[in-house]
Amino acid sequence: QVRVEESGGGLVQAGGSLRLSCTASGNPRSISTLSSLGWYRQAPGLQREFLAAVARSGTIKYAESASVKDRFTISRDSAWNTNTVHLQLNFLKPEDTAVYYCNARFYGRDEDYWGQGTQVTVSS
Repeated sequence: QVRVEESGGGLVQAGGSLRLSCTASGNPRSISTLSSLGWYRQAPGLQREFLAAVARSGTIKYAESASVKDRFTISRDSAWNTNTVHLQLNFLKPEDTAVYYCNARFYGRDEDYWGQGTQVTVSS
C-alpha cells in the first residue's frame, strides 16, 4: 500500500512564493521500488500538466515551458530522504492558480500513484 501526500499550498499575492512538499509512504518493500516523484498541476477547465520530476538516480526533469523552468525548482528533502520532494514556486502569477498534484512511480508497475492535490491560489 502506497500513500502520496502533498502539503504547502495556499493563497499568495502575485510575485510571491510558496514551497510545496510531497511524501510517498507505505509498505517498505513498495517504497524501496520508488522510481520517481514529480509534480503536476491542473487549472479549472484545463488538462493536468507536467511540471517537474526527480528520478531515484537524482536526475531532474522540468517541463519544456520556460515559465516553469525559470520560476519553479524541484528538490529532494535530503540525500538520504528520497521519498520526499519539494517544489519551490517563485514569482507566482495569477495563471499559476491550480491544484498541484504529486505523482509517484515505481519500478515494475504500470500504474501511477497520485496525491489528493494541494490548492495554490495567486491573487492579482
